[in-house]
Amino acid sequence: MKIIMLGAPGAGKGTQAKKIAAKYHVPHISTGDIFRANIKEGTELGKKAQEYMDQGLLVPDELVCDLVVDRIHKDDCENGFILDGFPRTIPQADALDGALAQNGEKIEYAIDVEVPDENIIKRMAGRRSCKDCGAIFHLVYNPPKKENCCDVCGGPLVLRDDDKEETVKKRLDVYHEQTAPLIDHYKKAGSLYEVDGTQDINVVFEEIESILEA
Repeated sequence: MKIIMLGAPGAGKGTQAKKIAAKYHVPHISTGDIFRANIKEGTELGKKAQEYMDQGLLVPDELVCDLVVDRIHKDDCENGFILDGFPRTIPQADALDGALAQNGEKIEYAIDVEVPDENIIKRMAGRRSCKDCGAIFHLVYNPPKKENCCDVCGGPLVLRDDDKEETVKKRLDVYHEQTAPLIDHYKKAGSLYEVDGTQDINVVFEEIESILEA
């Protein structure tokens, strides 16, 4: 069960990835987690990544792919994995395809959680994060019990810069330019599955279950 989650920022793919990981007992892997683990452990790949990050540079595709491939060949990925946030570009997808092909493997499911831009902008604008503990709430879907006050630690809730309308629009522009072409890439490979991400979280997950268990 080798899965990639596709979808715009704020489409809910991270939430679905966690649910898939919990039900099917496969690791949910994000590039951020891989970077942090390799840097913390002081691996050769981690040291290389740190050099780029220290200079404020993007880690090159080839190195990101090496880190991801190293991670997906760990013992806990024996039954599969879910990649969230990688690949982001066609060159990254090509590099991943090539690396998997060397072991006779391929991505089996590229699940695209589809949500229109206007829905995402509304969704993100309603998000509030706790300044102290980082817990996330939503004014409509998951409101705090007390206005502007975190249920977990009582800290103040704020609208993060990431969730402001102008920032979300910029992130969506980058997504459509760089990441949306992956939809065609995986469609041609015969591994693309699309789900309607505007539905209730549990309904979306039921659709994903039916794809994975077909």
